[in-house]
Amino acid sequence: MTRQRGIRRSAALAIALGLGLSGSLGTGPAGAQQKEGPTVRWGDCPEDVAAEAAPVVLQCATVPVPKDYADPGGDSIELMISRLASTDPGKRRGTLMLNPGGPGGSGLSQPAFLANRGIPSEVLDTYDVIGMDTRGIGRSAAVTCGFTPEGPYFANIPPYAVDDAAVTARAEVVEKVAEQCANRDKGGVLPHLTTANTARDLDRIREALGEERTSFLGYSYGTALGAAYASMFPERSDRIVLDSNIGDTHLDRDGMRRYALGVEQTFPDFARWAAARHDSYGLGRTVAQVRRTYFTLAERLDKEPVDGFDGNVLRQLTFGLLFKEVQYAKLAQYWQALKSDDAEAVRTAGARGAAADTPPSMDNQLSVFLAVSCNDVKWPTRVDTYRKGVAEDRARYPMFGAATANITPCAYWPYAPAEEPVAIDDDGPRNILLVQNLRDVPTPHVGGKLLRQKFADRSRLVSVDDSGHGVYVYGDNPCALNTTTRYLVTGEMPARDTLCRAG
Repeated sequence: MTRQRGIRRSAALAIALGLGLSGSLGTGPAGAQQKEGPTVRWGDCPEDVAAEAAPVVLQCATVPVPKDYADPGGDSIELMISRLASTDPGKRRGTLMLNPGGPGGSGLSQPAFLANRGIPSEVLDTYDVIGMDTRGIGRSAAVTCGFTPEGPYFANIPPYAVDDAAVTARAEVVEKVAEQCANRDKGGVLPHLTTANTARDLDRIREALGEERTSFLGYSYGTALGAAYASMFPERSDRIVLDSNIGDTHLDRDGMRRYALGVEQTFPDFARWAAARHDSYGLGRTVAQVRRTYFTLAERLDKEPVDGFDGNVLRQLTFGLLFKEVQYAKLAQYWQALKSDDAEAVRTAGARGAAADTPPSMDNQLSVFLAVSCNDVKWPTRVDTYRKGVAEDRARYPMFGAATANITPCAYWPYAPAEEPVAIDDDGPRNILLVQNLRDVPTPHVGGKLLRQKFADRSRLVSVDDSGHGVYVYGDNPCALNTTTRYLVTGEMPARDTLCRAG
């Protein structure tokens, strides 16, 4: 059991660390009104946040918001926010709110993460950079479903369904998961975790900070949150950057199924990398050979797992470790150990991958991902719908389609969506810069194109000839960096959609 737990922890960590009104902009600075709202009292951040942010020093505060916006006079919850303040009053424009994605990612230390990673100092001069734990996460009325590494639910990407029977078996698991989440919701917060409510929270935070408008930089699911905010409060949105787009204001079944498209489009980059290193890893001398190695290993492990490492774990790890090129060597090491059918080598590779204990936040992250995804939009409820989708995507996206089309707890979620998903509003200021790699596992390029179409002339799309999840600051394409920095600092939007070539 310990060995199996370590392997599954590796898969979960790979995915989690690798996977949210009309008006126009004036010519004056959005930060003209800079006084702090009465509810904001900046102080020291919690010790773990401060340690993670070091050497950058952040300030933290809490902002009260309604638990249920349909009952604004009822119970409230407190959201914790962080600030990396501009030190140049002459250049300060206003606030730049951040979201790292998920849904379920803690963002308190994100201002420091971007600063430590080298975000241009001009951006830090232009804005007070605001991180936060959005509702349900970390120090903002955290919710948990009680997930453990030993349990049957350790990742929000469903397991690969080798046949119809596997879908049926998974349905029994996720029905119990949905019931488990409802039973653990003692504070009544779970049904109020939605993208629309989080966007309303952003506007409460903006108001508490004394800002007329706010800028926003969101990654992955953060693009859904930013798109929702810019649609619900266009007159209060300043400069909006949406990086690695899921394609709408919510993650639905179609969005999750696109993860498999992202695997198919991104895998050739890893295959070329591995083929060039065949003498070291022995995975194939061509892209086609490396691809065949994947299917051979997965099918063999489906029948005969090696030291607890089965075909599903191989597919999940491959999905998570394709997020960034820096992870390719680790992925090749796993494959090499499995290809040798050497249990000791697999044990060694797996032990390295699971060196750290499961973070306490993993249960929280999984729970918030589920709650927001299931609360935002109604998912299909019939198991046959998922069996059909799995069969379709097993053929359409053979590497991973039978996983991402598989049934999730949203099919049995006990809470019906309280409102329709936020509709994209294309009637507003031209202030939305979409940034998107051409090859990205969880957010393939089509996500950027979908938002570009929906926002129409409010937006411009910067496509980047690169592979990986996350572009601005997370990647190293100079064109994408320069274009995004220019927009955040000066407001200069590209005149037309742009392709940033590799380099």
